[in-house]
Amino acid sequence: QAQLEESGGGLVQPGGSLRLSCTASGRDFTANEMGWYRQGPGKERELVASMRSNGLTNVADSVKGRFAISRDNAKNTVYLEMNNLAPEDTAVYYCKLSDYVRSRFSWGHGTQVTVSS
Repeated sequence: QAQLEESGGGLVQPGGSLRLSCTASGRDFTANEMGWYRQGPGKERELVASMRSNGLTNVADSVKGRFAISRDNAKNTVYLEMNNLAPEDTAVYYCKLSDYVRSRFSWGHGTQVTVSS
């Protein structure tokens, strides 16, 4: 399985911005899709945004227009630019890699994003 390392979380005021990064490493995996999920307090884990290796994206309506996902395929890295953050964006953000060749899915340990004044 791929190993995922996330970074970029932290505390930010409403209206602020953060950029999350996730890099995958390992010997035998295909990063068909990489993306971000989040789980807020008392909520279920939900998709935020994901991107296939060909650039096709899936973005949640709740963040559309505020967040942007991008990838560097050569580095097996996915980014999430988060702008105009609101308290409801507070959550643990998890990186996910989907390997559809092997039907294998990898998760990072999560990075905390807290939006508070």
